[in-house]
Amino acid sequence: MSVALIIPTRNAGAHLERLLPALARQTLQPDEFLVVDSSSRDDSVARLRDAGARVEVIEPSQFNHGGTRRWASQQVAADVLIYLTQDAIPATPDTFARIVGALHGEPDIGVAYGRQLPHADAGLLGAQARRFNYPPVSRTKRLADAGELGIKTCFSSDSFSVYRRDALEAVGGFPEDVIGSEDAYVAARMLLAGYAVRYAADAEVHHSHDYRLLEEFRRYFDIGVFYGRERWIGEAFGAASGEGLRYVKAELQAVLAAGALWRVPEVLLRTAAKLLGYRIGQGERYLDVGLKRRLSMFPGYWK
Repeated sequence: MSVALIIPTRNAGAHLERLLPALARQTLQPDEFLVVDSSSRDDSVARLRDAGARVEVIEPSQFNHGGTRRWASQQVAADVLIYLTQDAIPATPDTFARIVGALHGEPDIGVAYGRQLPHADAGLLGAQARRFNYPPVSRTKRLADAGELGIKTCFSSDSFSVYRRDALEAVGGFPEDVIGSEDAYVAARMLLAGYAVRYAADAEVHHSHDYRLLEEFRRYFDIGVFYGRERWIGEAFGAASGEGLRYVKAELQAVLAAGALWRVPEVLLRTAAKLLGYRIGQGERYLDVGLKRRLSMFPGYWK
């Protein structure tokens, strides 16, 4: 069994001080280390090459969350593909060993994704998002779980995940052109094809974001675009509305537990921004391209 590590980067310098030592400490070292860099303006390319990576540089306009990962998978020969983002820092020396072990824990698992812990400087809501989406208990998810888990059945995250190449290729690989959520797309395809998705809570990275209000709106606009275009996912696994309500309740409980009652209006405002962004994103076919660029986290996606 051979293993490849694939990391898309752009101006990753701020993260490399932590990322490169964490990669060097891994007890499982990849047989191939590929970085796809979107023409960084800092010293990322040189530092990553010095660390042993093969770095392929592309134009930023060429980057696509699905298409770039698909292309990257075709540049390596390994049986197992670990995908990591530049700001996801392995938390322990056995992080890679544990995620690869999880992938092979049951014969039908096609993809496994690890637990994301908040960065040490994460804010209250950023940390709560990690706790909600990445609990301390591992679980294997199959299509039969859709009645219980709904859209969460196909939840996965390419911030830190690992794929069996044969399973990935069996479902057609990563989509060529998506605005994001390529990880949910592949997980859904795998589940429908009879594969399982494994959440490995003992394979940990530090990865979190503290989004501003407008960023929340834009993120959910893009998510709405994705699910509006890929309606088959909702038809197969259910809508996200119930999960969203549970998330809001958990956020409110978190601010109350922290004694931050004054942040309740902020939670409600953020919830409204997410819902509005999602709804507008689902109707993006009625918007002109210029407006879509202004609403999206990825204006370069819109040609």
